[in-house]
Amino acid sequence: MIDVESLTKTYGDFEAVRGMSFHVAPGEVLGLVGPNGAGKTTTLRSIAGIIVPTSGSVRVGGNDMATAPERAKALLAFIPDEPQLFEHLTVEEHLRFIGRLYGVADAPARIEPLLIEMELLEKRGSLPAALSRGMRQKLAIACGLLHSPSALLLDEPLTGLDPAGMRRMKSTIAARARAGAAVVLSSHLLHLVEELCTRLLVMQRGRVIAIGTLAEIVAERPDLAGRALEDVFLALIDEGERQDKAQSGT
Repeated sequence: MIDVESLTKTYGDFEAVRGMSFHVAPGEVLGLVGPNGAGKTTTLRSIAGIIVPTSGSVRVGGNDMATAPERAKALLAFIPDEPQLFEHLTVEEHLRFIGRLYGVADAPARIEPLLIEMELLEKRGSLPAALSRGMRQKLAIACGLLHSPSALLLDEPLTGLDPAGMRRMKSTIAARARAGAAVVLSSHLLHLVEELCTRLLVMQRGRVIAIGTLAEIVAERPDLAGRALEDVFLALIDEGERQDKAQSGT
């Protein structure tokens, strides 16, 4: 469903992402993890068609983002870490607008179940300024889910949510994957990644340093066998730093 091939994005002399390739199949949840500045958000924005890659390609459902962007974008939803909402539209008006934008014929029938799922039913007539940070996040996710995307890109989706909201959101993400959506989830919350993701992609300084299931990654590093995901992650990042320093001669 999501195919990324040799993706590179540079800003002047800085390579934010370099030579990244991976595939996400329907029903799969890929955990995109790495330290701050690793290139995770740039990768997600490139897949979503917000950023134009310097080189390489992105295809969603077989549609090339460079040559068929409308068809590719119609199949996906990108939920950024900071909700982007319209200040003069109510919660329900947001969803009605998104329905018209995506041509969702049965949008009116989808809206109330989504409001219930996101625990926003009582706020359907509220403007974003009257919502808490967590509620704004829920509204952004509801807008992304309205057209039943085949590819779902999530950048720190639990930001601002309380524990009950986090539990509900994890259930929502898992349900979309079970229904066949290809999901890319970027988060610093490793317990979330470990709970939801079927595979991991570990980034550092714009490059892939490990990809696969946790078992597959650990199989290449027997010294990490039996260790928690956090320990595995930190060991991989530390090794990546040593390799970068060796290559740069510092």
